[in-house]
Amino acid sequence: MNVGGDFLVIGSGVAGLRAALSLAEAGDVIVLTKADPRESNTGYAQGGIAAAMGPDDSPELHARDTLAAGDGLCLPEAVNVLVTEGPRYVRELIDWGAAFDRDADGRPALGREAAHSVRRVLHARDATGREIGRLLWSRVSTDKRIRVLDDAQATALLLDGGICVGASYVSTAGVPGTIKAARTLLATGGAGQVYRETTNPAIATGDGIAMAARAGARVADLEFVQFHPTVLSVEGAPRFLLSEALRGEGAQLVNEAGERFVQRYEPAGDLASRDLVSRAIAREAERTGAPIYLTMAHLDADFVRRRFPTIAEACRQAGLDLATDRIPVSPAAHYVMGGVETDLDGRTSVPQLFAAGEVACTGVHGANRLASNSLLEGLVFGARAAAVMPAAVRPAALRATDVVTWSLPAPTGAPLPTAFEVRDLMWKAAGLLRERKGLERAVGQLQEWFAAGPSDLAVDHETRRVRSIITVGLLIARAALRREESRGGHFRADFPSHDDVHWKKHVSDVQQRD
Repeated sequence: MNVGGDFLVIGSGVAGLRAALSLAEAGDVIVLTKADPRESNTGYAQGGIAAAMGPDDSPELHARDTLAAGDGLCLPEAVNVLVTEGPRYVRELIDWGAAFDRDADGRPALGREAAHSVRRVLHARDATGREIGRLLWSRVSTDKRIRVLDDAQATALLLDGGICVGASYVSTAGVPGTIKAARTLLATGGAGQVYRETTNPAIATGDGIAMAARAGARVADLEFVQFHPTVLSVEGAPRFLLSEALRGEGAQLVNEAGERFVQRYEPAGDLASRDLVSRAIAREAERTGAPIYLTMAHLDADFVRRRFPTIAEACRQAGLDLATDRIPVSPAAHYVMGGVETDLDGRTSVPQLFAAGEVACTGVHGANRLASNSLLEGLVFGARAAAVMPAAVRPAALRATDVVTWSLPAPTGAPLPTAFEVRDLMWKAAGLLRERKGLERAVGQLQEWFAAGPSDLAVDHETRRVRSIITVGLLIARAALRREESRGGHFRADFPSHDDVHWKKHVSDVQQRD
């Protein structure tokens, strides 16, 4: 089926839905999503949404914490936009009826998470993303100016003279189609499924990054992948995220002997930033040869179960009691700081193509995202993109220090690997700990796989899924091999220190065009 509209939004997470609501004021909007509109990384965001709303907080303090977590690579102007505009959009959610938890005085209850200096995280129990997604979807689904095409996967961006004019897609039934639009917004979320171990749902395969890269858009900072330190690690059970809010409420990380250990590696202890805690867990597990645990047994059991019902139920299904048992945990891929490079209004290097949310790289997260800034980013930058999309599009003012070109290899027709083979390679070679030999092997193998398989993108679902994973995996591995230092979510065992002289900069990749 071929359709058209003024605006095309690809994705149905917080960034896409918030943008669609504003765009509906200016024209006909089509939302294209490859799954149920309520299935996205937004719905899996447990901890909450950070905003300077408390009496002891301010945008300046929120900015300071964000910049510190970003390890020297946040763009200050992007951070300023996030922290100053964020409270406005959170209040908007409250006005629309978001069911955030309240304190005894009726004000939004504020939690604390790692690397935040004060309590500033609004939450709806331990399912905040689901609540925000529910609220936004309730408004989008009743807006007659917005058409939703669900169970349809975008396969490629349509270009006319280098300008984006929409996208092609394939329905779940295998029927191809096109959507023509004057402006297109990528809001496709993250790429955690590039890795064998991840907190992300099965749909998070990096499709937006892959499509944009193939269309010649600049992508930046893809070496910076955040690994969440506390993910349920029980054989046979799903890799379920155990929110940072657990530690914010007093949960402790302990080794097999029951000893708290993080402070041996990081002075801030259990509430250090995610990259630091993840590596502390990896080091302690290597030192002891035994599992690492999260425990809340020293806290009031009723409070634990009441505050974290979703996590408690996930633990119960794995045969564990969150309130009384030691819960085995280990890190897993969680969030990609890099993505399609944009300016502060979502413009990309391809005219009339915009991006917002996790698929985008505004520079707001730098080398390591501050906990609970992701939902806020989706709201703020989704709304900002929607504000400029109806107007005449000027070229994006992108800021990456270096731009590196890459080329599409000639197709070989060789068989594609399985998704597990690609994800396993990425976990081992470009995961939490990296070094040259493994990265070189990964880049070489991914380049071979990139050229394999059918050239037609309108093929079966699993082939499209594998192609996206390979494309994004190759871009991540290339960037990780190139950056010969350690910073934020990127840790090179062979270059374990910062190198501000050579590497305190952002690097973009762009496909070389004929």
